[in-house]
Amino acid sequence: MAVESGAADLPALGIDVGGTKVAGGLVAPDGTVLATARRATPGASVSETEDAIAAVVEELAGARSAPVVGVGIGAAGWFDRTGDTVLFSPHLAWRNSTLRKDLAARLQQPMWVGNDADAAAWAEYRYGAARGADLALMITLGTGIGGGIVMNGRLQRGAHGVAGEWGHMRVVPDGRLCACGNRGCWEQYASGTALGQTAREVARNSPAAAALLLERVDDDADRLTGEHVATAAAEGDPLALELLADVGHWLGQGIADLAAVLDPEVVVIGGGVSVLGEMLLAPARERLRRALPGRGFRPGPRVVAARLGAQAGLVGAADLVRRAVADDEV
Repeated sequence: MAVESGAADLPALGIDVGGTKVAGGLVAPDGTVLATARRATPGASVSETEDAIAAVVEELAGARSAPVVGVGIGAAGWFDRTGDTVLFSPHLAWRNSTLRKDLAARLQQPMWVGNDADAAAWAEYRYGAARGADLALMITLGTGIGGGIVMNGRLQRGAHGVAGEWGHMRVVPDGRLCACGNRGCWEQYASGTALGQTAREVARNSPAAAALLLERVDDDADRLTGEHVATAAAEGDPLALELLADVGHWLGQGIADLAAVLDPEVVVIGGGVSVLGEMLLAPARERLRRALPGRGFRPGPRVVAARLGAQAGLVGAADLVRRAVADDEV
């Protein structure tokens, strides 16, 4: 439907569906988040995940008596080019699921539906660290690794809708088994999950070296997570800092590989793990400097932290539904 008079000035609802939570926001046209709501993600159930999305939308819509432009949903999964179908989600239950059709019938709102990292990339291009860049890449570090591409002012989704899934580039032949079904994927070495897994391996094999980490989990190595490592690193634990530098090394290597193919102007690092800031980005930049093809004879991309933090996905989804309505694409 076309935008009615004054609709461009209305807020939109943006929803970010991740592996652990459904986060929503009422977002003004300038990217300001006016209100938020969230629910846990029942990731093993398609219907219950849709229930959680609907509950967040209803809570936000109920908090505002005036209309909204529509609902944008960024979700952790591989979508077809139209955004109608979630082809696959490594960390959620969607398998060839008609998410857009199901939610449009239920919510009765104009909708944009697509990948969560695409939405975050768009938000950083519109309002954040990649503003004005000719070619910007987004890398989201959390449970896994997602990504998005903005080129010449347009979100690039690829021929089949699944561009930017570089978390599943193989970086270690016959390496760790990944949820996507392959082995050695990048996200198995440069994500929050990877940080926790490496910590558990070290703690099991060398409890003395991991003594400070093990104190946080009553000496139960199986309970260690990436969050424990991050907290310990912030407090100066030498092993935690080493583990974090190793993740940063893998991150930088992957960025070098992407630079060889795409030659981006800027690479924005977002997602939950990105809150570690320079503890992660400094080793990533150093590895990029050493691994960039043609180093010394060509510029590399700037590697920067996302400015919008955890709200990038919902801010981007809200702006994308606003644009879809304006272009009569819903």
